[in-house]
Amino acid sequence: MLPEAAPHVIIGAGIHGLSTAWHLGRRLRASGQGDGSQVLVLDKKSVGAGASGIACGVVRNNYFQPAMRELMAHSVDVWESDPDAFAYHPVGYLQISPESMHADVAQIHAEQQAIGYASTLIEGSQACASYLQDIFADWQAQGITNLLHEHRGGYANNTASLRGLAAKAQAEGVRIAGGVRVTGLRLDGGAVTGVETDQGTVACDDLIVAVGPWIRDLWRMLELPEQITVTGSDGRVFDDVDMWTYWSLQEGTLGVDPNFLLDNRGQMPPVVHLDSDAPLHDDEDGSLITDRMWGIYYKPDFHFGGVQGGAMPYVVDRDVDDVAVDPYGPASPDFVVGADFARMWTSALAHCQKRFEGKRGLFSTDPSGGIGCFTPDSFPVFDTFRQNAHVIADSNHGYKMIGIGALVAAELTGEPQALLEPFRFARYAEGRLHPTSNSPFPWS
Repeated sequence: MLPEAAPHVIIGAGIHGLSTAWHLGRRLRASGQGDGSQVLVLDKKSVGAGASGIACGVVRNNYFQPAMRELMAHSVDVWESDPDAFAYHPVGYLQISPESMHADVAQIHAEQQAIGYASTLIEGSQACASYLQDIFADWQAQGITNLLHEHRGGYANNTASLRGLAAKAQAEGVRIAGGVRVTGLRLDGGAVTGVETDQGTVACDDLIVAVGPWIRDLWRMLELPEQITVTGSDGRVFDDVDMWTYWSLQEGTLGVDPNFLLDNRGQMPPVVHLDSDAPLHDDEDGSLITDRMWGIYYKPDFHFGGVQGGAMPYVVDRDVDDVAVDPYGPASPDFVVGADFARMWTSALAHCQKRFEGKRGLFSTDPSGGIGCFTPDSFPVFDTFRQNAHVIADSNHGYKMIGIGALVAAELTGEPQALLEPFRFARYAEGRLHPTSNSPFPWS
């Protein structure tokens, strides 16, 4: 049975909701302002039932945007604070790129060095080939002139990490209520005074919205604008821009033993991310798949068994009102990957490493994929609306950003956080958009 009131109500038991709950409970106790019993987490299903629970689990800091890079360095610190509880594997991350991305990658490296984030930049096709073949003897991708090896980062098991976060929050006294569907919000005097659910209304002093791809629906409950004015970095003004756009996420698993990906030393390798402008040909019949820029990423997966990864997402070509977020992920009849993704991704794997040649038949036919809800510039919004509604709209950057909860909790207890400032909603009207890279991925 739900309480009639809770000072702090969090909607969403994914990575952001649980992290915020854990850190808020800790800060309330440490500051003498209370404890975790003042925090209530609501989720219409259960811990990790949404986007966080199906995330590929990659943790990286490979961002062209300085603000994102600093934010991710903070999140990697949190991942490293308790690798066992978070099922975190700090194997590092490889960004492998063609010449068209050379300047971007070199800039990322320089700025990583400036903030003390350990990485190595390799330049030149021969040097890159030698470096990669020292990791993987069968590396064979062509057209690579630069790579950035992040020595921090890696990947985590999605569901295990969420269980770890939930346990930390509950140890602070936080209550997590699953099977509770939020149906509306009570607004009074411009502030949120209560959360309406299918099991009753909970009065609150603060609301934290951490719902991933369901942000469209909570945004409407907050009665916020669905079309906004965006000022570009060049000063041009665009009116009636959709606040939210859905993208279909392309991820899957190759059914091999995860140890199939061991490096030359018999160890788990870094996560591999390749962007390429080389023509991609079908691994089975040699036909052309694409001669445009493409990209993939992959890593071992010990949860489902195999090698897991993905490719570039694509925009869901329908009105935002017509996008059905539920049923979500593998349960969706619309947004799961199919034969086209299997053909592209397995051919790309074979393009990278010889060991993947002829392995398409091992691609898992279990449903996979999902959708993400993106902002106008594809980067997060972390801000307060309606006086006391703290919105974590991650624009599909979510899972890896485990540290956002610590920053939001700090602000809730009276400590403004400079790392969140570049992600305020006002940036759209003020023309303070984040720079874009030459990557084929909208989130890089």
